[in-house]
Amino acid sequence: MPQSTSIGFQDDRKAGRLLAVEDGAPVGFIAYFVLSGPPHALVAVHTVVEPGHEGRGIAGDLVRTFYGIAAAEGVPVVPLCPYAASWAAKHPDQAPEAPAPVVEAAKAQLASDSDLW
Repeated sequence: MPQSTSIGFQDDRKAGRLLAVEDGAPVGFIAYFVLSGPPHALVAVHTVVEPGHEGRGIAGDLVRTFYGIAAAEGVPVVPLCPYAASWAAKHPDQAPEAPAPVVEAAKAQLASDSDLW
């Protein structure tokens, strides 16, 4: 299936979702939270592409956009989501690695609050 050019991205920070939207309908999202303490990293916990939209590069575009948002805000990304972590490993030029203490803080916050995912 050809890559769509009509997909937009909407950061719904309050809901902890970066949405991929096509023709007014969500076709995928990254579930995330903001680390409670400095440096307030963006922590990706789950990447979803809706059935019927797989194989179009939407998940990769979501992760790329997520890293772009973090870069614009001057904060690191902690990719706890397996897909985001895999994408980051394949694109080190676009996905700088978060410092180890930030990763540990993100894991601890996720472990202490199951509502985050």
